[in-house]
Amino acid sequence: MHDNSFEPRRLFTVDRANAMLPLVRAITRDLANLARDVVERRERLAFLKSSRPKERNDVYGQELAQVADDLELDIQRLAQYVEELRELGVEPKGAVEGLIDFPAMMDGRVVFLCWKLGEPEVLHWHDIDAGFAGRQSLVAGVAEGTSTDESQSL
Repeated sequence: MHDNSFEPRRLFTVDRANAMLPLVRAITRDLANLARDVVERRERLAFLKSSRPKERNDVYGQELAQVADDLELDIQRLAQYVEELRELGVEPKGAVEGLIDFPAMMDGRVVFLCWKLGEPEVLHWHDIDAGFAGRQSLVAGVAEGTSTDESQSL
């Protein structure tokens, strides 16, 4: 079953996805680093809050509240990184892992060209509803328009 409800802002070819990769890589690196930090701080903060006794004159309570406020600001920054990527037409799928999908046309249907932080270029694809587990290796020229400008945008 294929998800026909997804409406991409833009369709990519393998060449176009790889051409945009330096910018996408830079944003994704910042996103992944901040996401890992936020997850770690959120877990630590939850532990500290749950393991502390409630006292009337809690000196450390204010400090924990400030840490929580700082964490909320960083969560907002994460949302900004995600929006930057979406404005480029790509779909961030895993902040901590640095997973990015580029919508593309293959065999008359929309699929995702799949890239993960650390990979040198876009080397995989998957159906929209398959996710990372359904990744398949790209063969040269698989995505329509890999050497033409046909699929630039919708």
